[in-house]
Amino acid sequence: MDGVAAFNAIFLAGSVFLVFVIAWAIPVRLWVEALSAGVSVGIGTLVGMRLRKVSPAAIVRPLINATKAGLVLDINALEAHYLAGGRVDRVVGALISADKAAIDLAFNQAAAIDLAGRDVFEAVQVSVNPKVINTPKVAAMAKDGIQLIAVARVTVRANINRLVGGAGEETILARVGEGIVSTIGSANSHKDVLENPDGISKTVLGKGLDSGTAFEILSIDIADVDVGKNIGAELQTDQAEADKRVAQARAEERRAMAVAQEQEMKALVGQMRAEVVKAEAEVPLALADAFRSGNLGVMDFMKYRNIEADTSMRSAIAGPDDTANEPLGE
Repeated sequence: MDGVAAFNAIFLAGSVFLVFVIAWAIPVRLWVEALSAGVSVGIGTLVGMRLRKVSPAAIVRPLINATKAGLVLDINALEAHYLAGGRVDRVVGALISADKAAIDLAFNQAAAIDLAGRDVFEAVQVSVNPKVINTPKVAAMAKDGIQLIAVARVTVRANINRLVGGAGEETILARVGEGIVSTIGSANSHKDVLENPDGISKTVLGKGLDSGTAFEILSIDIADVDVGKNIGAELQTDQAEADKRVAQARAEERRAMAVAQEQEMKALVGQMRAEVVKAEAEVPLALADAFRSGNLGVMDFMKYRNIEADTSMRSAIAGPDDTANEPLGE
């Protein structure tokens, strides 16, 4: 009896486990949903999805939506797109929206757009309902030196055929900003821009800025234009300050050179005075030697003293600061 009870318990547990495995492997409810919606999906196909680690609901429910919308899609193509890492629900939603809006969009093209990293459903929505992109504040300077700060609203529509490989919104904003800067910079006066801001829109729109992008620019509208700084005056002020500093530096250089020359002259005069003093110190010795050798007599010496006194008197009359003709020997 104990063996029979144990066998029955094991059989019951195995049966319950088998039921759970079958319920997991065969999504009966999903199969019924597909049949009721008129989508022919075999039980073997659903089991194969489980074995290939594909969520049957992620394939069958979008297929049901497509069938109800009148689209004919291949379940194998949907499963292949899922295995490639695509979003089947977004692709099917984009195909339904494109069909209702009379936009020519094939499944392979939609799948390629989705695998390229773009939201194909949002792209179709933007293609049907254009999107408005606000540019950041763009600062530019007119020829009169006045800075203008402009903000633009760019209305774009997605170009389905250029979604793969086409540039995104950042490129559109960069090109529009560049066009605004170029247009304002070519204006003779900032007043011209303020009077006719639509001139910026017309000029920028005519440059074909949407070339090579995933969007088509429908319009560029200038939302706001503000007057900024007087850049020209600031540049002139900075230039004047720079010129002033250069002039001060050159003046300081000349002053330093003059001081150096003055010091050099003082040193030279001091050296000359030292030589004169040295020479004057040798005069008495020369006189004494002349007396001893008989080359100088008493009368000659008296004449020399008279000349020396006369020279000293002339020097005193000439001025107290003039020491160039002081009597020798004193």
